[in-house]
Amino acid sequence: MEITRAGSAPSGRGPAEWFTGTVRIDPLFNPPDPARVSGARVTFEPGARTAWHTHPLGQTLIVTSGLGWAQREGGPVEEIRPGDVVWFPPGERHWHGATAATAMSHIAIQEKLNGSPVTWMEHVADEQYRSNSDIEGLGGVPDGYGAMNARGTEGDDPTVAGAAGGSE
Repeated sequence: MEITRAGSAPSGRGPAEWFTGTVRIDPLFNPPDPARVSGARVTFEPGARTAWHTHPLGQTLIVTSGLGWAQREGGPVEEIRPGDVVWFPPGERHWHGATAATAMSHIAIQEKLNGSPVTWMEHVADEQYRSNSDIEGLGGVPDGYGAMNARGTEGDDPTVAGAAGGSE
């Protein structure tokens, strides 16, 4: 048995290659092989979101606080709230993150296939993200949110995000 104490793994900043905006990743579990599952708590500041991506064995999100958006390719943007559980099937291209005005946290759980839990793609375009603000009735994203970009990652330990298995 192994007990991982809360706060024993350092938080990491979400890499700019995978996220737009300010994102914090708190690793929760990443057991050694042959286990494939990993999980992390991911917190998105307002306007922050993942890039488009897929998971070879799917992904489960458990929303724990705030208000977020999730979208699969070709589908509508869906509002996600605390208590919601979101399942993305294997290979489904999608993104998720905070709304333009409200932060959001979720627990992300996914499995590795051939050592990788995720395939990252291009960023969600600012124009596409801005169009989602009608869901909240904002009529537009507050100034600065669409142009936010995660910066200053040079001082972060890249293994922190990797310890969560590339959770997002």
